[in-house]
Amino acid sequence: MDLATGPTPAWSSHLFPCTVGPIKCAISNNSTAINLITPKNLKMSSSASNTTATTTKTTTMTHRKLFGKDLSEYENMDVDELLSQLSPEELDILSREVDPDDSLLPPNQRTSYQCGKNPTGPLNRKQLIEHINKIAIETPDLPELKPYIAGTVRGKKWIPPEKPMTKQEEEIAIDLGDEYENALTAASEEELVDLAAILGFHSMMNQEQYHASLDTKNPAPKLGLGWNGTAKAYQPKPLPFEPPNMTDVEQSIKKLQADDFNLTTLNLNNVPISDDQFVRLFQALTVNTHLENLSLSNTGMADKSGLVLADAITKNASLRTVNVETNSLSPMCIAALVKALLSQKFIEEFRASNQRQQTLGNKIEAEITKLIEENPTILRLGLHLEYNDARNRVATHLQRNLDRTRLKRMGRAPRNYLLGLTSRKIPTF
Repeated sequence: MDLATGPTPAWSSHLFPCTVGPIKCAISNNSTAINLITPKNLKMSSSASNTTATTTKTTTMTHRKLFGKDLSEYENMDVDELLSQLSPEELDILSREVDPDDSLLPPNQRTSYQCGKNPTGPLNRKQLIEHINKIAIETPDLPELKPYIAGTVRGKKWIPPEKPMTKQEEEIAIDLGDEYENALTAASEEELVDLAAILGFHSMMNQEQYHASLDTKNPAPKLGLGWNGTAKAYQPKPLPFEPPNMTDVEQSIKKLQADDFNLTTLNLNNVPISDDQFVRLFQALTVNTHLENLSLSNTGMADKSGLVLADAITKNASLRTVNVETNSLSPMCIAALVKALLSQKFIEEFRASNQRQQTLGNKIEAEITKLIEENPTILRLGLHLEYNDARNRVATHLQRNLDRTRLKRMGRAPRNYLLGLTSRKIPTF
């Protein structure tokens, strides 16, 4: 059967045979003629191809056979009908040869091993293990071809191949000159360790060697460890306990209310203070004009007392340092305290880290950063900021305030202030 749509040129008359299942086709190399050939009309198509204008040359492939039959004859066979013609012995042999890959079948039906013995009873795991161990002990070992002798190698000894040297392991030739070469050659190992410590080669020595080499005031005895020395554990020096803070809260509140000029520093760290005492203490700050340093670390301060402190900071013009670390202040309360620093603009140091809530959050950190950038007097800030942008902006602004303070102390105005003066027009009279 010819499906050509036009005449076939003489220069493209060669056909390439191909087989698709039981159907064969001959395709010309110009894709203009396709001859479909089946086993029944093979002779008819070959005779029809000879009647074309040009002589075509066809080649046929041999049929693949299985057990003397063509493969095409097995395609329409019924498998169930074939299995029904087998005897039980033949089905048993066939099941041993085929391992069905089906997880739904139990293992005893999937395995090809079939035990012909009768069951002896229920499974006894302990007895089975004891029987296996008994067989293993009674079974003699295979005789060794060469007896074992301690210290000798039987057979061929495995030698690992040499690894190529990396760039770091390659030796670098450096010409130091005769003077340095002679000094380093004659130096002892302890002197080389000291030299490595001076040059900062920390990875080449342990801590004891490093600190012993740098301690010039109290030189330690030579450890004699060398490059391969290991640091041993030593007993740490016992430090005396700090005495408890015996500051009287009530007496301090009375001094603040009386505006005592001798009270410039109030340290109430580690002193438990009640909410009522916090309120009276912060109310006394509003009328005090001499207190400069206030430290309330680890006093149990909560948001209620923190907001009262924020209101007191807005009315106090003498405070320079405020420390409220290790308390139970929320991020919103810390932001309120930082905002209160902008009222008087006299506080130079504010510390509020190590609260019950460790992280402040992106929104609070952005608000605190904006408030710090508006504060021209803050020099030191004790807060844990999680985001890099907030840390960098706060550090840049604090450094700018420090530079401005240093220039003011030296009697010089900041550069941007001088540029502003020079840009003004000086009136002439």
